[in-house]
Amino acid sequence: MKRIKLLFLFVILFSSAGLQAQNAKHTFTLGDSTFLLDGKPLQIISGEMHYARVPREAWRQRMRMAKAMGLNTIGTYVFWNVHEPQKGHYDFTGNNDIAAFVKTAQEEGLWVILRPSPYVCAEWEFGGYPYWLEKEKGLVVRSKEPQYLEAYKKYLTQVGKQLSPMLVNHGGNILMVQIENEYGSYGSDKDYLALNQKMFIDAGFDGQLYTCDPEPAIKDGHLPGLLPAINGVDNVAKVKKLIGENHNGKGPYFIAEWYPAWFDWWGTKHHTVPAEKYLAPLDSVLSAGLSINMYMFHGGTTRGFMNGANYNDTNPYEPQISSYDYDAPLDEAGNATDKYMKFRAVIAKHLPAGQTLPAVPQAKPSMSIESVKLTQSTSLFDMLPAAKLNETPLTFEDLNQAYGFVLYRTTLNGNASGMLKINGLRDYGLVYVNGKRVAILDRRNKLDSAAITLPKGKVVLDILVENLGRINFGPYLLKNTKGITESVVFAGKELKNWKMYGMPFDDIAKVVSKAGSNSAGQPALKKGSFNLAKVADTYLDMSKWGKGTVWVNGHNLGRYWYVGPQQTLYVPAEWLKKGNNEIAVLELIKPEVNEVTAIDHAILDSIK
Repeated sequence: MKRIKLLFLFVILFSSAGLQAQNAKHTFTLGDSTFLLDGKPLQIISGEMHYARVPREAWRQRMRMAKAMGLNTIGTYVFWNVHEPQKGHYDFTGNNDIAAFVKTAQEEGLWVILRPSPYVCAEWEFGGYPYWLEKEKGLVVRSKEPQYLEAYKKYLTQVGKQLSPMLVNHGGNILMVQIENEYGSYGSDKDYLALNQKMFIDAGFDGQLYTCDPEPAIKDGHLPGLLPAINGVDNVAKVKKLIGENHNGKGPYFIAEWYPAWFDWWGTKHHTVPAEKYLAPLDSVLSAGLSINMYMFHGGTTRGFMNGANYNDTNPYEPQISSYDYDAPLDEAGNATDKYMKFRAVIAKHLPAGQTLPAVPQAKPSMSIESVKLTQSTSLFDMLPAAKLNETPLTFEDLNQAYGFVLYRTTLNGNASGMLKINGLRDYGLVYVNGKRVAILDRRNKLDSAAITLPKGKVVLDILVENLGRINFGPYLLKNTKGITESVVFAGKELKNWKMYGMPFDDIAKVVSKAGSNSAGQPALKKGSFNLAKVADTYLDMSKWGKGTVWVNGHNLGRYWYVGPQQTLYVPAEWLKKGNNEIAVLELIKPEVNEVTAIDHAILDSIK
């Protein structure tokens, strides 16, 4: 008995000592050329990975893959619209538990670089801003406008409560915190940046702060006194020159975003870049002792309706796809790619003497699933909520709706032909006359008009509008309202007296549908189930479908669209279960399809 007590005491003391070591307070400072951790040089080899794009159940596996590639740090943005979806309502639970993400990294022996700027870009809806900022009259983002600063400060205070205790100087693993994000590409107000710095400090972020910008913008985007990091440059001499010019001729030298490939948007090919293009630059950067953050190391998936869009004066509206695979070293499912293995070999050359990398974990198993029949189908027109009435169309923001769909309905006299024009369509519109589809309008193609013919009598005109993602980069961040943002004109006359039906589809479990009420050609919510004897990753093949969104066991997997490049949807094993699994598909243009198949990773690779 005495030996058991002694053994128990030893275990308690050992565990306590380990916990104290893990939570030991460190100093993290800026040397003239390198970062200094407890006074000793630290070369940061970081990879970007966003908690909101990876199932919480898979965070640890992805971090172990990072360690095995040779990374010692994880970089992540913090997304305002995830944490404050409605004004004053905060959410740091489940997949939004950013503190748990940081803590998991600490448990896996990884440092963290935190990027909680209210604006993140990141191919994310509205660049991370919550939609309700558009509702605040006169509010101007990325400025000293008082409403914006007030909302920003309240949000940042909440983030600080979650994360400031996890700074390295408080015993955590957060090395540095970024203020703003590529601000020099947007503005040059140093007073605004100074206000950012003050708000971060007031929120508890009293450690090392830094800014990051691409090459042309670094002079406008850095704040004197803070470390200016560089994005998109990997020539060692140029990195040192650009940072030194803006930092009293000194380092440390940090490439805050180093791009191993690029993202995708609808209607283009999947972007891939061979690993060989990056091996020599990576080797030279590490040889020179520079620190680096790969954007992305692991992209994951922009699930739900959280993808952003690009838009400027010369390029059309370009909404991004749900897959954020990015052709990154770790693929969408968390498996090592050829790029991963080649980057790993370069990093291994630069390890301190006596150190070796952990073995690369085996690839995650994947599986195919036989055809699943969706036996329940309901027309969207048969599941409308209560209408809101207004003489002119109301935007999503007017309706207090962030994402999803709004059906606009009015009644007019028929027996007429003419051009139907939607002024300010954002972003995708399906037009119906008496329940029959007569046109598809698409902001991507600047297609906002169609010639239509109305039958005799009273006619019901329906326009189903989908928000395809708010702009996340550039000068038009405050031109992001959704729906019908101006007017609808038919045959030269503005149409009035509208009913608006909001369908956010933010929780599929709350959507009430009925079997067998689908009318031909109308958008439909289709449901089915399938049984599994085992669980593994899989990919839904939606290539026979048209355009829509899929949920599995309540999880919104994202969008598919026949225009490509994405016609498969990744289903994480962590979200499947042995036995019965539920699937729901919201199909907009081909509701006659009623079967879904799933393919394994090998087949996916063969069809990319």
